[in-house]
Amino acid sequence: MKRKIDMSEISDGKLYTANDMVRADCHDCEGCSACCKGMGNSILLDPLDVWRLCTGLSLDFDGLMKRCLELHVVDGMILPNLRMDREGETCTFLDEQGRCAVHPYRPGICRLFPLGRYYEEEGFKYFLQVHECRKTDRGKIKVKKWVDAPDLKAYEKYIFSWHDFLRKCEEGLNGLDEEQTRILNLYVLKTFYQTAYPKNPQAQAFYEEYSRRLAQAKETLGMEVSACI
Repeated sequence: MKRKIDMSEISDGKLYTANDMVRADCHDCEGCSACCKGMGNSILLDPLDVWRLCTGLSLDFDGLMKRCLELHVVDGMILPNLRMDREGETCTFLDEQGRCAVHPYRPGICRLFPLGRYYEEEGFKYFLQVHECRKTDRGKIKVKKWVDAPDLKAYEKYIFSWHDFLRKCEEGLNGLDEEQTRILNLYVLKTFYQTAYPKNPQAQAFYEEYSRRLAQAKETLGMEVSACI
């Protein structure tokens, strides 16, 4: 999701790398679940997020759609997001104790919060969103520990490649009519979300299959075949 905003208004003015210390540790939230409520359709899921949830919940994409996901248009592309409970506007995975019931395989945006990503030409850096988390006594923690992603370098390369692919798709929408836009969106959804990934629980198996699909999609769509992980 693209955001056009002055960074000085939402951050501490610093950009962080994975090895930097940042004041993001909310001490295991200590029961606070404010960031799991009232999020609307903002918790977007990338293909790895969906693979994690499918693996953790033993469901396929259709099963996730019935239980916890919905689709909406973001910058012209149809993407899945976590569905909030209709009555309380809370995440469907929030349990009665206000804790995340899928914490080991929670989405990337949830792992990142209250950090954000600032994209550059060849990658991205992290920034601290200073107004998003209610906790005022957050401790310092290394970024890579906070993000909690095995093989962080592979994860970061994957995240940037997905961001770059979506950006190129969005740019290409300018030359498409309504029917062509629909076809592109259906192709991306089927290729990266609806078609099952290997059941191997290791992230490397996902990355290998994702890389294969990305190269194939770029060739099909006439994009430069590069930046594949």
